[in-house]
Amino acid sequence: MSIDVVILAAGKGTRMRSDLPKVLHPIGGVPMLGRVIASAKQLGEVEITVVIGHGADLVREQFADSGVKFVEQAEQLGTGHAVAQAIPNFRRGSTVLVLYGDVPLVKTGTLQSLLSASDKGPALLSVEMANPAGYGRIVRDDAGRVQAICEEKDADADTLAIREVNTGILAAPADLLSQWLPELSNDNAQGEYYLTDVVARSVNENIPVTGVRASDPLEVAGVNSRAQQAQLERALQHGRALALMNAGVTLLDPARLDIRGGLECGTDVSIDINCVFEGEVVLGNGVQVGPNCLLKNCRLADGTTVEANSIIEDAEVGQACTVGPFARLRPGTQLADGAKVGNFVETKKAQIGRGSKVNHLSYVGDAIVGEGVNIGAGTITCNYDGVNKFTTEIGDGAFIGSNTALVAPVKVGPGATVGAGSTITREVSTDELAVARGRQRNISGWQRPTKKF
Repeated sequence: MSIDVVILAAGKGTRMRSDLPKVLHPIGGVPMLGRVIASAKQLGEVEITVVIGHGADLVREQFADSGVKFVEQAEQLGTGHAVAQAIPNFRRGSTVLVLYGDVPLVKTGTLQSLLSASDKGPALLSVEMANPAGYGRIVRDDAGRVQAICEEKDADADTLAIREVNTGILAAPADLLSQWLPELSNDNAQGEYYLTDVVARSVNENIPVTGVRASDPLEVAGVNSRAQQAQLERALQHGRALALMNAGVTLLDPARLDIRGGLECGTDVSIDINCVFEGEVVLGNGVQVGPNCLLKNCRLADGTTVEANSIIEDAEVGQACTVGPFARLRPGTQLADGAKVGNFVETKKAQIGRGSKVNHLSYVGDAIVGEGVNIGAGTITCNYDGVNKFTTEIGDGAFIGSNTALVAPVKVGPGATVGAGSTITREVSTDELAVARGRQRNISGWQRPTKKF
């Protein structure tokens, strides 16, 4: 089966009260339209057309490399009119699947079931709701075949009692839609062309219409407001939290977890509250992540501990390392096994060797640090002259005293010692002691200044 997917993404989303097109607002760190496109691509070899309107240029720019086609709906004249804009992209004999750019949680398996039911005629996706108020009801005959979609304002008491409602998601043969869509009427109160009218057309021509029920109302819920966006965000995060716990991950509070990308965990991983994971994050066996941490595009090897309030971005962390609390590992940081980056330490494009320690209140950037190095509190690598960046090299077993400034480019050899409070501007050779600070003077009888009245 060849599948032509049409995603409707032309609406403004007035209730979002935003200059950003509604379909570009994120769920789980991904624009809603991006989630719909990803679900559609999982169906196999599909051709995807996105119908755009409000904020068309922004949508095109965001998804320029996604491999989808765009058609523009210049006037917002209803769902039937929107799908009709994509007719030139329909392939002969294909099945058209209509999706919505603001319905981000629809599952590929549900769509596969819908497509399987559309081999002889249209198939629509429905859902049962505890409170169906405001939705068009699905009217079926005694054999269970769909006979109509009855809008609430036109429904009698018996119809209003129906809890199965229309989601708007539809699959139908392209040949039928190509014929029917240009013939839709806008003779209604809104003056719009409705995609749902193809159901009545199909029934009138004795072509069966199949209804496929989605299992979860949230799967087919649309976003029209910030509150609905937040509701679907939590629904997505809840599902991800359940999946992690089913895989053996300990979550101290599943309700306070945000995954805005991909998170892969080994065995016996523990994640405390209020942690955010962005991009692609891999946590090895036994990794412990403390509260209030942000991890983005990073890999942490087995046995590593991340203490509270730490940020790790675009970094590689080896086995049995300790990070934090209040540490920041910026892009390009690499920690070898057993390294420690402590509280209020920032690293950037730094290689920290096996067993080395940067315990507190230091900045190490553009640096190559060997094994077994101790870097004292308040140490900084002065790597930037206002124009260019330079590298600091520290050899195995070196000891850097507290409050040291290493002015790059500079090398400190293996086993060397730098006295506290030094400003190092030239190479310190192997096993040397470097002291670069003013000589202390003690003045007896010193009188402090007094305030003059």
